Amino acid sequence: MPVRLLALLVVLVLVRAVPAGAGTVDGREWPPDPSKYAPAGTEVAPGLKIGDTLDQSNAQTAKDLLPPEVLSHFEKNEYQNPIVSWPEGIIHWDQSFDAATKENAAGRFRVDEQGAIIDAATGKMPEYVYGIPFPNVSPDDPQAALKALWNNFHVYWNTGSYNFNAQIVWVAPTGVDRISLQDVYFQYYENQNPRYRVPNPQEFSWQSLAAAKTPADLQGTVALSYRYRDPAKRDSVWTYVPALRRVRAVSPSNRSDGFLGSDLSQDDGNFFDAKPEDFKWKTVGVKEGLRFVDPLSIKGEGGALQWVPSGGYRQVWDKGLPSAGFQKEGWTGIAWAPVSAALAKRKFLVIEGVPNDRYYLYGKVELWIDTESWIGAFNRKFSWKGEALNTYQVDGYLNHPTQNPDGEYDWFWSSQHAWQCAEALKHNRATLAGLRQDMTLPFDRRVKHNTGQLFDVNTLSRFGK
Repeated sequence: MPVRLLALLVVLVLVRAVPAGAGTVDGREWPPDPSKYAPAGTEVAPGLKIGDTLDQSNAQTAKDLLPPEVLSHFEKNEYQNPIVSWPEGIIHWDQSFDAATKENAAGRFRVDEQGAIIDAATGKMPEYVYGIPFPNVSPDDPQAALKALWNNFHVYWNTGSYNFNAQIVWVAPTGVDRISLQDVYFQYYENQNPRYRVPNPQEFSWQSLAAAKTPADLQGTVALSYRYRDPAKRDSVWTYVPALRRVRAVSPSNRSDGFLGSDLSQDDGNFFDAKPEDFKWKTVGVKEGLRFVDPLSIKGEGGALQWVPSGGYRQVWDKGLPSAGFQKEGWTGIAWAPVSAALAKRKFLVIEGVPNDRYYLYGKVELWIDTESWIGAFNRKFSWKGEALNTYQVDGYLNHPTQNPDGEYDWFWSSQHAWQCAEALKHNRATLAGLRQDMTLPFDRRVKHNTGQLFDVNTLSRFGK
């Protein structure tokens, strides 16, 4: 039997699936009670109801619910997505994460003048942050923008360290221009379930390594990054370019540039991944709007999370759904459209950040952050003269439960597709991230990395060979 097939069978044997249709899992209601979802016909805005499809015929009903550059796609019939319900109160995290969040709600943390999280009692950086650091954010709070942003970071970090083999796809309006398969590793040091924490003597927030596997002209290009907890310490970034056959240190300002010539930057990450302390932040306000979501995920029907023998969970997409328009037969809209996504009405805290570094590519970013899930929805980027240049549109997901081999439950995002779209507004093109070339390749979370060897400068040339 081939080794690869044998390994897959071992994974399947070790999986402990959550029982289908269970009313309670890990002491929580699961899957979500269908009665909590607003029925078809429920109005979300004048002239727009759950069950409707937003398209050219009714796009104006959503004119105050979406960024103008996103709304324009519906006005031109380039996007067409159904309206669904995402009720409050159906989001669950690990039991220990929930307990920590309740403790944090008493005002355990605050934000200092540098923008860093500090312990409210001592005025110093906390030894560790776990749970949502700021569960209750008032838009009138002068620090609301930073608190919302830190919540967004920590909620994502809690999904765990990962190894993804995912594609970056350069897309023109009518089809694909270029595809690169990336082997990406992230190690998150903060906000990890105690079962997955690792020593952190160098005080990192995270470390990452991304190696291009295809196409031939990019193969062997590798990027290594460190993010430090110290608010005054800027990121460390190195690259290995095969043509030069050497490792080069790179300015952290370059993280805002297009990665490998795409319209997606390293500072985009899953939504926004620049260092918060490198910006000046303000709150624009609270806004009700629509966001892209995986409609199966928010009903508790995301793909299975299978335990991998080496540790961690592999995301399984068993529905065979297309993520983008170019993957859907007969699609007549724009090629990067989110064809398997839906739109759900949510409440957002809208914030603005201006970089401290005048060499940063963008002069302002505007972020829409969900006030319950803290998952970002829209990342809008503007020039130093205030002109809209790029928008990063991101799907939303629901945490799902799964058991590890010890019988303990983990809760984190599960989906049936992934769609992250960085659109260059002036060039009428986009870059997609998160698409999978092969369902057998790693798409694994809460994995255990050999951090001392993997995230080392000497590793760059090894991956680049």
